[in-house]
Amino acid sequence: MSSMQKTFTIRFWGVRGNIPCPGSETVRYGGNTPCVEMRVGDTCFIFDGGTGLRVLGQSLLSEMPLEAYMFFTHAHWDHIQGFPFFVPAFIKGNCFHIYGATAPSGYTLEQCLNDQMRHPNFPVPLQVMGADLKFYHLEPGESVEIGDITVESAPLNHPGKSVGYRINWQGYAAAYITDTEHLRDRIDENVLHLARNADAIIYDATYTDEEYHTSDNSTYSNKVGWGHSTWQEAIKVAKAANVKRLILFHHAPTHDDEFLDRIGEEAAQQFPGSIMAREGMSLELNPTTPPSNPASETKISA
Repeated sequence: MSSMQKTFTIRFWGVRGNIPCPGSETVRYGGNTPCVEMRVGDTCFIFDGGTGLRVLGQSLLSEMPLEAYMFFTHAHWDHIQGFPFFVPAFIKGNCFHIYGATAPSGYTLEQCLNDQMRHPNFPVPLQVMGADLKFYHLEPGESVEIGDITVESAPLNHPGKSVGYRINWQGYAAAYITDTEHLRDRIDENVLHLARNADAIIYDATYTDEEYHTSDNSTYSNKVGWGHSTWQEAIKVAKAANVKRLILFHHAPTHDDEFLDRIGEEAAQQFPGSIMAREGMSLELNPTTPPSNPASETKISA
């Protein structure tokens, strides 16, 4: 078995929510919208196709021909807007297995990706992509077996029927839980199921508790019903689910680097295994090390 086949690595290519926010105040954490790559053994997984997908695509050009598995949480624009600029999808010989649930409107993921590339939105249609694009309907709650890897799914609480995922491999697990709004009276059972005893969870921490509940002239309205959670709720989930590493994700475009620094410091005090997602950051789970020693399981690099 090669060294690649012995690793489970998570890399972040886009960590923002809602809209890209490049600029001098977002340099350290990045301004691209959601895209997370997971290398599990010798298999490449891609979660969501925000603007970070364009950057990932440039990195993947050195690995042609490529076969990868793409899982979309939902078809809101910040999670699909990088797909038309994903260069490997235009190259014949590549193959992408694309999974996603049907939107509340009845549109499939394939239809949503197709429609954003139709005139007047984009100059060329989806059909010009030369790679083999294989679309699969995913019913939230079902699992997908890919070799010795199991991808679990569960419905989340978000307008647009977002789907959360959990990848299981050789006794290790990582969960991708974004675009979900916490429940007021308890932790969502679907979230707990995905996060249970995970080595790492990536969780929607768009707001602070204060932003979520406040209604005044500075924030225009509270964010109840907007479909997102807070970093404080993320910590509740991490503790309740007994996770080893919590990655706070889907940063609001109004949160600059200094603001995220402060959140990161507060979160680390309340849950030492928490970190702020940054573009270019990678998190390595090392299956060659027995999972009984959490301190030796993860390696973080910028």
